[in-house]
Amino acid sequence: MNYKIAFKKSVSRDLRKIQKKQAERILRKIEDELPKKAETFPMLTGRFSGLRKFRVGDFRVIFSTIGDTALILRIRHRKEAYRSDISAINSH
Repeated sequence: MNYKIAFKKSVSRDLRKIQKKQAERILRKIEDELPKKAETFPMLTGRFSGLRKFRVGDFRVIFSTIGDTALILRIRHRKEAYRSDISAINSH
């Protein structure tokens, strides 16, 4: 299945906090890899249950698959990726 990629508005705020070169690399990886195999990336557990993670170096792309769409919810450094309030991530 080929997934369409959609971004939640909060992702633009996340990207502004990342160096431009790094942000471009992350977006390129999302574009190249996520549409082809979004369902193969690891599922999260606990309070993030139902979401998936995609690793790009030290950054984590947190996303959800909804039908034929991969909805990118957050892009954060691995140290911060799972600390945020679940309501900020899961309200899509």
